[in-house]
Amino acid sequence: MPQRSVRFVVLITLFTFQLTSCQKIEHPSPPAKSNAEPQAKQVGLQDKKPEGSSEPAGDVIPDTGLTAKEIEAGWIALFDGHSLYGWKATNDVNWRVEQGVIKADTGKPGLLQTTSPFADYELKFEFRLTPSTNSGVFLRTVFNPKDPVKDCYELNLCDQMTEYPTGSLVGRSKIQKPVPASMEWQSFVVRLEGSQIKASLNGKEVLNFKDTSKYQRMVGFIGLQKNEGPIEFRNVYLKPLRMSTIFNGVDLAGWQVVPGSKSTFEVVDKTIHVTAEKQGYLETEDTWDNFLFQATAKSNGISLNSGYFFRAIKGSEKGMANGYEAQIHNGIKNNDRTKPENAGTGAIFRRTEARRVVSNDNEWFTTTLSAYGSHFAVWINGYQVTDWEDTRKPDENPRKGLRLKAGHISLQGHDPTTDLNFKDLKISSLPAETP
Repeated sequence: MPQRSVRFVVLITLFTFQLTSCQKIEHPSPPAKSNAEPQAKQVGLQDKKPEGSSEPAGDVIPDTGLTAKEIEAGWIALFDGHSLYGWKATNDVNWRVEQGVIKADTGKPGLLQTTSPFADYELKFEFRLTPSTNSGVFLRTVFNPKDPVKDCYELNLCDQMTEYPTGSLVGRSKIQKPVPASMEWQSFVVRLEGSQIKASLNGKEVLNFKDTSKYQRMVGFIGLQKNEGPIEFRNVYLKPLRMSTIFNGVDLAGWQVVPGSKSTFEVVDKTIHVTAEKQGYLETEDTWDNFLFQATAKSNGISLNSGYFFRAIKGSEKGMANGYEAQIHNGIKNNDRTKPENAGTGAIFRRTEARRVVSNDNEWFTTTLSAYGSHFAVWINGYQVTDWEDTRKPDENPRKGLRLKAGHISLQGHDPTTDLNFKDLKISSLPAETP
């Protein structure tokens, strides 16, 4: 068959074709916590280079597979195509990356989960099974799910004659007509909005489920399961839904300039244009604690400095920007995008550096920021550059310690070179459930 590797054929001959239950969930306890430096802890599996992965050269912007139109629409890549950055395994399954594919075929049943939780979204991915495979994609799941009816929504991937064939939600909803088994690459599009879950397999809707039970889950991680037999995934993308616009493109309603600011904020061509003599901040009137934020910006100069402050204390002349900062600075050292100047666009400034600068000055770029509890992640043009856990002691001021309380979002004017435009600012609050 097309695209079937020799290794895959060998694996098929080695596995028995006995029927197994697709409802079984066996996950060991999460791995022990790291003793890494609290202010620089990066979570997931990025510290361990996957087998067969190919890290792009330092002067390269990685290709996520997303088009410019998809990036503008808010899509992000959950899998970067070359590493497991932004993912965390629940046990010692041999998850790895080979030629742009996430693979697993040995070990006890377990999950590879996103380190960021999500609430309402559209998810696209491709998968490949063998006749002996029992797998699934877990939606809005807790880190270590025990019961598919209470802890997650398990979209089953299992072409055997089982109670919940591919496309079913284990323990919750069976598809009406099982689809033919296939060992070719197949594609799913899944949409979660509130209690409604819809899924299309290879372009055909197979699931339309509304959860009216007492076990509704509104937020959680996304997990790839290895249960029985080999499983492969690729092209895993997500688009946040139910995003609310926080800039109307006409005026600065809902925003206010922080007292003492020496920057100018004005609406120009449906964007917020920022210039500065010295530092200044434009702050939202509303506040958020757990949220997903997206905005598009352009720096009209070389290596300009700005940022998005969040969970910030209300600004005043005595303290204009006491918050976390998602950095904007596209400068790099020695033509190497893995060596950012001034932390790099997408870094949590003073806490982390972006692993790679993927945006360019004088070009529009989109930032996606996830803040949930003590975990923060940032994607630039759909590519994840930051995955950070704030393990500092709690403090009212995020400059000094962990802040979980809601705070303002603000745009920064930095210095006399400041010349930036911002547009398409939108946000969604994430439910307060513990994922």
